[in-house]
Amino acid sequence: MIPTLGRYKIIAEIGQGSMGVVYKAVDPIIDRTVAIKTINLNLSRQELEEYEARFQQEIKAAGRLNHPNIVTIYDVGKTDQVAYMAMEFLEGQELKDLIASGALPPADVAVDIIAQVADGLSFAHQQDIVHRDVKPSNIMVMKGGIAKITDFGIARLPNSAVKTMTGLILGSPRYMSPEQVIGKTIDARSDIFSLGVVLYEGLTGVAPFDGDNVNAIMYATVNTTPPPPSSHSRALPPMLDLIAAKAMAKLLEDRYQTIKELADDLREVRRQIDAGRPAAALKATTSPPSSRPMAPIMPPERMVDTSTIPMTADANAKDDEPAKALALAKTFDSFDATMRLAAMTDQTEDFRDYITATQKMRAYKGKIEAGSPLAPKPAPPAPAPTPAPAPVPVAEKPRPAPRPTPPPAPAPTPAPAPVRAEPRPVTSSANSNLLAVAAIVVLSLAAVGLALALLLK
Repeated sequence: MIPTLGRYKIIAEIGQGSMGVVYKAVDPIIDRTVAIKTINLNLSRQELEEYEARFQQEIKAAGRLNHPNIVTIYDVGKTDQVAYMAMEFLEGQELKDLIASGALPPADVAVDIIAQVADGLSFAHQQDIVHRDVKPSNIMVMKGGIAKITDFGIARLPNSAVKTMTGLILGSPRYMSPEQVIGKTIDARSDIFSLGVVLYEGLTGVAPFDGDNVNAIMYATVNTTPPPPSSHSRALPPMLDLIAAKAMAKLLEDRYQTIKELADDLREVRRQIDAGRPAAALKATTSPPSSRPMAPIMPPERMVDTSTIPMTADANAKDDEPAKALALAKTFDSFDATMRLAAMTDQTEDFRDYITATQKMRAYKGKIEAGSPLAPKPAPPAPAPTPAPAPVPVAEKPRPAPRPTPPPAPAPTPAPAPVRAEPRPVTSSANSNLLAVAAIVVLSLAAVGLALALLLK
């Protein structure tokens, strides 16, 4: 390991990339810890030209970018063996390592990370800079949850000197947009597709487009639609399925048109996730506060815990005394509810009194089960009418000489038969039977009276 690089004192080697080694170093002039990114110049002429072009491209891009979610470039330099770039030293972990560890961040944390990256890319797009290589290894998650995007090495600037084919080759196949795969001209919407792929992988731990080789991955990117993220984890909000699908749309017109739209939707999901938690679990986040006025909070001394209020008729009753059921209110309008309440509390006698007092049973059209204690008792059957005895025939005797027949005594009028009060109206057949019985009785009495008159004479 080299001891110094320019004016920087090398402390340790922290990684190796495709372009060279990355060191942790100290700037002795201002005593600042930096990361030194190098390009090995001991390469073939073609490779050196390619890497130097990328290096200069990143320097130009970084010089125009000053945003909290983009790594800051401090200095550039060159020696005989390497070219180097001093940048902000980030204490954290690459998103790629978080995903590879198997311990995926919670959905709200993953959403917040991607939203911050979208903010950084949105600033770059406003400067007419397209990153072109958005992937988990280029996203650093620092302590405290701050996310920064790195490596604008193949970024496309206006009037860029890096050829399109070079950018196409150096892009990461799993995160390329379909237009990038087939070699079309790309714009900021290509970064939106790539960030949608990163969002999908950060939520599920699974790459949406994969294969055994580069060709298979590129074919899947252009032709296949991955299952929604919620198919891997049911705990994910359904709105994330819609966001991921729109970000990874094959057609440019179906995709988010600006990355700010994607960031706004992600923060809306974050607000929905936070709203579903208990109030005690909410904490301040990096997302901007809502512009809606907050509802007034009731002072603690005015709060009432309704779960401890006893539901008994007597609020002063002791805990060990059985609670008494409330009496049925005769002014309550719902007959169905009163009937169910009486059945549940075994107040059948009170319910019968309630029916008698309110006269609601006659108008009730509902169905009462036969086994219910509220079912009315069946009325006893009416006794069959007793048939009147047949008239006794009187033997005829020789009539005496005709005498003047006195007027016959008026037949005694039979007393009317008592009419029993019935709970229900008498049917027409019952009326006919009663009239027939009355007629038979009258005729029998008349015949007996006539026979007695004849015998007395």
